[in-house]
Amino acid sequence: MQLPKVIFLDAVGTLFGVKGSVGEVYAEIAYKYGVQVSPEVLNQAFIRNFKASSPPVFPDAELADIPQCEFDWWKSLAIQTFQEAGVIQQFFDFGVFFGELYDHFATSQPWVIYPDVLPALQHWRNLGIQLGVVSNFDSRLYSVLQSLGLVEFFDSITISTQVGTAKPDPEIFTIGLHKHDCTASVAWHIGDSITEDYKGAKAAGLRGIWINRS
Repeated sequence: MQLPKVIFLDAVGTLFGVKGSVGEVYAEIAYKYGVQVSPEVLNQAFIRNFKASSPPVFPDAELADIPQCEFDWWKSLAIQTFQEAGVIQQFFDFGVFFGELYDHFATSQPWVIYPDVLPALQHWRNLGIQLGVVSNFDSRLYSVLQSLGLVEFFDSITISTQVGTAKPDPEIFTIGLHKHDCTASVAWHIGDSITEDYKGAKAAGLRGIWINRS
């Protein structure tokens, strides 16, 4: 098999995942604010609302405004999650709570690197293959990759919130390819989502590879 010039990887769910569950993290920090709620209930509510939400893309926003757009998008999702869990009224100041929650996910604390990731990244770098990230996360990805010790492996990072388009739209893959002066025919993309990663990459002309993390 011919080696690719560049391999793109998804971030959350591919390189690293949440320790335990999103619901557990939400519940743990909510407890600090006097709110007790089942992590399982929160997690189910989060998953339902996340899947029902449009991707976080802000094509008409100025670059300087994107961090606030990202914050507002996630705050709206958190509000919906806690409302569905029936505990939103227990917060004395939801804004203060959410600020801590949002910042928490910009650190390494809630994340865990999958055990196959570091050996694979090192192997590909040793082969001289360029590496990039194509993600539907947000600008916090830079600090997460830095704090997890992963950023040094990547020659490019392409994030949906910053480029105004999200996977599976082929445009986000095209943007990533331009950063490597690379054609789709010599690029791979690896991710945990059949729709966003595998099908999205194939639609853009890359070789799509699905990794099953479930």
